[in-house]
Amino acid sequence: MMASRRVVVFPSGVELGPVLARLVASRAEKAICSRGRFTLGLSGGSLVSMLSKELPALSNLDCSKWVAGFCDERLVSFDDPESTYGLYKNKLFCKTNIPESGVLAINPSLPVNECAEDYTRKLREAFPNESIPVFDVLLLGMGPDGHTCSLFPDHPLLEETEKIVAPISDSPKPPPQRVTMTFPVVNSARCVVFVSTGGSKATVLKEVLEGREGPAYPAARVIPTQGELFWLIDDPAASSLTTQVERPGSGTKL
Repeated sequence: MMASRRVVVFPSGVELGPVLARLVASRAEKAICSRGRFTLGLSGGSLVSMLSKELPALSNLDCSKWVAGFCDERLVSFDDPESTYGLYKNKLFCKTNIPESGVLAINPSLPVNECAEDYTRKLREAFPNESIPVFDVLLLGMGPDGHTCSLFPDHPLLEETEKIVAPISDSPKPPPQRVTMTFPVVNSARCVVFVSTGGSKATVLKEVLEGREGPAYPAARVIPTQGELFWLIDDPAASSLTTQVERPGSGTKL
């Protein structure tokens, strides 16, 4: 049973951020109650600053049973400003009590193929009873070309069905070497949340949410088989949409 998609529009990221944080916290509480831990997949870009501001602002946030992985990661050292892990380590993890052992990071010293294999092994150890890891929440962004994770338009990786983590050494967006979760993992999640803001996304967002001529954008191929799907967007990003959207009031919980 495919989940229904909810497209939720906010005036700006200022209103979106707290709702995103409460959504993550509520799914975390639910997961810890039923399974004893909360598994979260993080993405880079504007999500880093939004989460780093809003999650620590929640009262009584306890991340001691959280496990955080990365939906994709750039193959750069952790002190490089392009490192998604490095950004979260310095901006978010240090403000929470997430255990160091709960953060699944790549080994950036390995060549890209070995790095993907090593990250696959880390995910398999963290999800020992699942052939495809089922994350409680994956937080995704979308590029102006419609890419998500490091799954780019017209790239062979879009058709990957066997690997759960794949290497990419020809990313059209620098840096070229990355590892990324594949669609089988993304679409197995219990809850997928896209965050997309800004007028530069409006045209592609319309085609992702309402269809287009030609092949679907990678972001449009995120359709969780059994999970929830949210698109949290702002007014500028939503400006071309004709599809049904929700406009929540302040204090809304999703």
